[in-house]
Amino acid sequence: MIPATDLHLLHSSPGFSAIRFFPCHRSRTPLRGRFFTVRSSLPFPNEKAKYHKELEAAMEVVERACRLCLDVQRSLFSDEGRILEKNDQTPVTVADFGVQALVSLELSKLFPSIPLVAEEDSGFLRSNNLVDPVVSAVSDKTSFDEESLSRADVLEAIDRGGKDAFAFGTKPATYWILDPIDGTRGFVKGSQALYVVGLSLVVEGEIVLGAMGCPNWVVDTSYRSTADVQGYKNSSPGLGIIMVAHVGCGTWTKRLKDMLDSSTKMSSDWTRCFVDGCCLVPEARFCISDSQTWESLPLSILYEARIDADDDIRDKEIRLLPTCCGSLCKYLMVASGRASVFILQARSQKVIKAWDHAVGVICVHEAGGKVTDWTGSELDLAADQVERRNIYPAGGVLVTNGNIHDQILEMISSNSTVV
Repeated sequence: MIPATDLHLLHSSPGFSAIRFFPCHRSRTPLRGRFFTVRSSLPFPNEKAKYHKELEAAMEVVERACRLCLDVQRSLFSDEGRILEKNDQTPVTVADFGVQALVSLELSKLFPSIPLVAEEDSGFLRSNNLVDPVVSAVSDKTSFDEESLSRADVLEAIDRGGKDAFAFGTKPATYWILDPIDGTRGFVKGSQALYVVGLSLVVEGEIVLGAMGCPNWVVDTSYRSTADVQGYKNSSPGLGIIMVAHVGCGTWTKRLKDMLDSSTKMSSDWTRCFVDGCCLVPEARFCISDSQTWESLPLSILYEARIDADDDIRDKEIRLLPTCCGSLCKYLMVASGRASVFILQARSQKVIKAWDHAVGVICVHEAGGKVTDWTGSELDLAADQVERRNIYPAGGVLVTNGNIHDQILEMISSNSTVV
């Protein structure tokens, strides 16, 4: 049972627009807290958002996590030792572990009884003697006093979200889900590839809020096509966005640059996000997994894919947007209206992870879209009863603007052998 003090469910102080971080970390080494005022006014009235304090905290820590990513990325290409490889050959950086440590440290202070489900554990850092670079990356972004933040604190924070850190059981649970960097391949490619820091809160089995930071997202002022969101002449480079969603309050974005620049006054320019209005499958803009081909999907029997052609799509063709790294980037594309569909096929040799989808689900839902498995059922976050790390969608995952969801489900059912 989560104590009421850990979930801010009261609707008092409707004008509240700032959070102060107080130390409540249960480490063997007491940490001295530094006070950070969070200039993070939400785009909707607090009294409409049951979990507004949790969302403000999530937004603040994702902002700082994006700042950590940018700092590490700037040093990435002058220090080859910062690019690592895990046993499964997935590129991982100091930023990946640093973000998990940072988010874990901050959330454990504000909500100490709410568990964290996250991607990494500290074993890789310990075995490769890479703890110190992570501590260095985290130290000036956390609200803890730098001098009191130890190696043990950082390792403990990472492992708080790791495998075997918490056993949930069969009852509906309350917990945070974090993907420290979704799209690490994009992260190591530099400024022209997308990656996302994604954080969501599940309360009694329901995703109630989420925050995604995408430091490399380019704002396309022409909005003519979504072929290469990083390459338009009319785009504003280097701004990035943060996307937030709260159940019943919609999905919103703000330029990340305004939030990270301490020399400028916090902008209140939030933009409400809606999925696109496409109602015909041949007119839709599709995203697929980086590791899958169009030909491997059941819709390929009906349509050939053209890679984001600017000219008209011919009969029996669909427009396929160029691959961007990670799943959450595709959810962001659908929620913002840049893509109509993200389709992922489940494979027996690869387990689908909850953190690759959870925050994307609420952002798409609150933007007017729909997310199900290939049979039309909602994703079951409790299918992994013990750890809540894995999900098992039948056939795969389908993310759409809602208008064409049933049409695509019918096409999948008629042309697939896996559903």
